[in-house]
Amino acid sequence: MAVQEIRAFNRFYTNLIGALDYSRHLYTPYTLTESRVLYELTHSPHTDAADLRTRLSLDAGYLSRLLANFEQDGLIERSPSEEDARRRRVSLTARGREAAALLDERSREAVGSLLSGVRPEERPRLTAAMRTVREILSSSTPHAPEAPVLRDPVPGDLGWIVQRHGALYAAEFGWNADFEGLVARIVADFAQDHDPHLERVWIAELDGRPVGSVMCVRDDAPGTARLRLLLVDPSARGHGLGERLVRTVVDFAYEVGYREVVLWTNDVLTAARKIYQRAGFTLVAEKPHRSYGADLVGQDWRLPLQEGASK
Repeated sequence: MAVQEIRAFNRFYTNLIGALDYSRHLYTPYTLTESRVLYELTHSPHTDAADLRTRLSLDAGYLSRLLANFEQDGLIERSPSEEDARRRRVSLTARGREAAALLDERSREAVGSLLSGVRPEERPRLTAAMRTVREILSSSTPHAPEAPVLRDPVPGDLGWIVQRHGALYAAEFGWNADFEGLVARIVADFAQDHDPHLERVWIAELDGRPVGSVMCVRDDAPGTARLRLLLVDPSARGHGLGERLVRTVVDFAYEVGYREVVLWTNDVLTAARKIYQRAGFTLVAEKPHRSYGADLVGQDWRLPLQEGASK
């Protein structure tokens, strides 16, 4: 009976979400498998074909043809891996990110439409049941622990950045609401006016919830990017997420043509400073100040990217 029920549920759910005709269901030119590959590349920007094959359990030949089509359509770029020259790193182009964003938007709309037919009082029971299915089947199947994924912000994420910075820095360093106000202004400036080709925000997600953030924006100096609002929630520490977020900003800044990346931090943030040092940043200036209800030493850090950046 259990086998029959599971098979019946599979048939019901794949039909409900349009899995057999995914492109028509979401009004996009991509199949379900192609969409999954774009999703993985969006959330794991530093990956290679072997990682994708393992993560999605795809045939090597099929994945190779799929990636070749993506490359021909200008959605991805392939280059030698820095860790292993035998591997090929796969990354989305600007066009690829736009395609993935469209898929994500259409998928959210489809799920929203699905939920609109469920009475509000029934939705908690529905999501709890889905969570139960995942937990039971995951616990019975050997698998590696989930790693954080990086994605673009969705509605509510920018507010989360402000709230989490305010709460975390108050708890760990005793900073007052002035700091939360500073973060709110930075986030508001980005939300109201930014160039999506030169400025981005990344949200780190673990088990379906945000656990980190970082921002890359244009600095006043020509050709200079500024790294801002690096945050890793205590619940997600130990995954190397801070290094990954910083590396993502540096790679993005290099790819879009910035000559250098700069940042400002405070001396008490020792863990963050170690991350910046490992990424190649050097300390260029220090100045004492009193802010957020504390006596601090502000620090300016700099990382040259392109030839001539140090001139």
